[in-house]
Amino acid sequence: MPNKKSAAKELKKTVKRNAANKKVNDKLKDLVKANLKQIKANDQKVKAEFVKTIKAIDKAAKKGVIKKNTASRKKSKLMKKVNALK
Repeated sequence: MPNKKSAAKELKKTVKRNAANKKVNDKLKDLVKANLKQIKANDQKVKAEFVKTIKAIDKAAKKGVIKKNTASRKKSKLMKKVNALK
């Protein structure tokens, strides 16, 4: 429990930010999982969905939800799997 008024305000801000970041992270994980599922099923529609996932990863990195290198790693990993599909 914060003792000062400013600390209480910071706590509110932190809780709000954490909720927003969690929402973005959850959405990101859902998209990645969906892509991996499509890849496993050898679905050719994955390339259209893949673009949405890349866009979401880039946005999350831009907002600072995930780090730049993490975003690059996730994109690279997915890209390899999508390109391996024939």
